Amino acid sequence: MDLGIRGKNAIVTGSSRGIGEAIARGLALEGVNLTICSRNVEELRATAEAIKNQSGSEVFPVRVDLTRRTEIAMMVEQTVEAFGSVDILVNNTGGPPSTRFVDTTERDWLDAVGSLLMSVVHCCRAAAPYMVQARWGRIINMTSFAAKEPAEQLVLSNTLRAGLLGLTKTLANEYAGSGVLVNAVCPGWTRTRRMVELVSATAAQTGKTFDEVISEIASTIPVGRLAEPEEIAHLVVFLASSCASYVTGTTIQVDGGYVKSLY
Repeated sequence: MDLGIRGKNAIVTGSSRGIGEAIARGLALEGVNLTICSRNVEELRATAEAIKNQSGSEVFPVRVDLTRRTEIAMMVEQTVEAFGSVDILVNNTGGPPSTRFVDTTERDWLDAVGSLLMSVVHCCRAAAPYMVQARWGRIINMTSFAAKEPAEQLVLSNTLRAGLLGLTKTLANEYAGSGVLVNAVCPGWTRTRRMVELVSATAAQTGKTFDEVISEIASTIPVGRLAEPEEIAHLVVFLASSCASYVTGTTIQVDGGYVKSLY
C-alpha cells in the first residue's frame, strides 16, 4: 500500500532508541525526511546514521532538551531550514520515575509536567503553524495504556498521560478545518529500556526476579506477550499517512488487549 507520504517532512521526538526510534525508522522507510532528537548525542548520531543507511531518507539529528521551549523552537526552525516544512509531528517522551503518590515530591510533579505535558504543548505550538499554512498536517501524541487504565506506582504517568488525551482531542477539534489531524496512541507493555527499568523497580520492591515479573505481566495480556517497538510504529506510520485522512481526535491503544475498558 502506498501511504502517500514520500517526500513529507517529520519530527519525531525522543527518537534515539525504543519506540521513538522504531517510529522514525518506519517513517523513513516510507520516504519521509526526518528530524530526530534526544539529549544523548552519541545515541542520536548512531541512530540517524543507521536509519539513513537503511532507508535512504534524509535524517537530521538534533540534540534537544524537550523541557526547554527555546530548544524546541530551534529544532522546528532548523527542520524548516533543512527540509522546507514540517508536515508530521510525533510527540514521543520518556516516562517519569516509578513512584507512589505519597512518595512523590512537588519537584517530581513539576519535572513531570515539563517533560510529559509542556514539551508536547511547545512542540505543537511551534510546528502546527507550518501545517496550517500548508493545509496538511499530522500530529500524533504518544501516551501510554496508563492514560486509560492507571497502573500501580505510576502516579505521574497516570495523571499526565491522561491529560495528553484531553489535549489531543482539543487540538483535533481546533485544527480539523485546517487539514491538520491530531491523534493519540497508547502503547501497552513494550520491550524497551523504559520497560526494563519499571520491571527492575517492581522486582526490587517485591523480591521477585526480573523474569518472574515479566511473566506476570505477560499473563495479564490477552495475546500472552509484550509488544515489540515496531508493532507500535506500524500504527503511528499509518496515522501519519494520507491513508488516515478521516481519522482525527482518536485515541488508539496498541496493547494486545491489555486495557479492559470499552472506551
